[in-house]
Amino acid sequence: MDQNDVLDNQPEPPRRRRTSGLRTLLALAVAAVTLGSAGTAFAVQSGFFAEKPDGCVAPDRTLQLYAVELPKDPSTNQVRLGYGLTPQTASYPGPTMEMIEGECLAITLHNQVPEATLAQLRTDPEHPLGVSLHVHGVKYTQDSDGTVHSGSYVASGESRTYTWYAKPRNAKTGSPGTAGYWWYHDHVVGGTHGTQGLNAGLFGGLVVRRQGDLRPDRTYVSFFGDRQTINLRRGAEVDTCDAENPQPGPTCLVAKQGERVEFIVVGIGNDMHTFHLHGHAWADTRTGVVAGDNKALVDSIPVIDNKTLGPGDSFGVTIVAGDAVGPGHWMLHCHMQFHSDLGMATSLHILDKNGQMPPHHGHHGPAQVNGPAGNPTTAGSAAHAGHQPAGS
Repeated sequence: MDQNDVLDNQPEPPRRRRTSGLRTLLALAVAAVTLGSAGTAFAVQSGFFAEKPDGCVAPDRTLQLYAVELPKDPSTNQVRLGYGLTPQTASYPGPTMEMIEGECLAITLHNQVPEATLAQLRTDPEHPLGVSLHVHGVKYTQDSDGTVHSGSYVASGESRTYTWYAKPRNAKTGSPGTAGYWWYHDHVVGGTHGTQGLNAGLFGGLVVRRQGDLRPDRTYVSFFGDRQTINLRRGAEVDTCDAENPQPGPTCLVAKQGERVEFIVVGIGNDMHTFHLHGHAWADTRTGVVAGDNKALVDSIPVIDNKTLGPGDSFGVTIVAGDAVGPGHWMLHCHMQFHSDLGMATSLHILDKNGQMPPHHGHHGPAQVNGPAGNPTTAGSAAHAGHQPAGS
């Protein structure tokens, strides 16, 4: 996996769940044992124990996550914040999370963003200062909602543990389960809805798989947002692949011909977008692929290469890089024309089977993009400094 750090590519199958009475006793025992242990404790700021959703006896895995301040945006001078598995690897988007249905994950969020920075971002002087972790798709109690009204946020210099449960599908009850492509984000910075936290970069992708799902060779996250941005960048900043030695990451989408490439696509902000990838198509299913040989089922599934994306929407796309089209620099962009004209475009750089970058003959973006002060910036170069994400 490539995008920042997809967690535990092969987690163990979830344990068989016990009866509710025993589950409660075990949960209390685990909480008591782990209270003094950094990274696994369930104690939160207010001194009480965070509840766990039904089905989660104790976490199958624990994880440390840090919220930090990053250098300001080079084009807009906006404050940038990021999540990271360590303070040094924080980025926007943050690390990509991966879970298997039936798994319970405990994430301890450490807020290292200075209080003065949070005060600068808030829109109401009475609003509390802190960061949080709010997730889509999976199950959690209100103690893990990451909102002001639930008190589940983290003040500067403090920590809090959030518990997520990837509930499995239940054929008997009709429960759909939680498998899918989701995202997580701050819900506190700036105001009640965390708008300034999102604008600053506190967001990341989450994929929940079912046992038996095909695994990709690479996973990338594409957040389509306001100001015609992909991952809060546009024009030259959205594609920094080095022409000789491309390193995969949020600003360098690269794969070798024949690799299975997965995209987690998320809409943020206030605009509508469309996700379009040249030369490739996918099945409009949960995973982007078609499983099985049932002809009636297979024939009923649309095959698409463009999908509409609204604010808060998320979906997954899986393609085989260069399938029947070969290596090359395949444009990926919003198909709302004025969005792509203003720099909402990048490329999936598909290397040949020897791992060589094909020649590049042009730009994927506009000739110029005007910055906030009207200063033009060159867009769409194929040769920029590389970005290497953390390995998985």
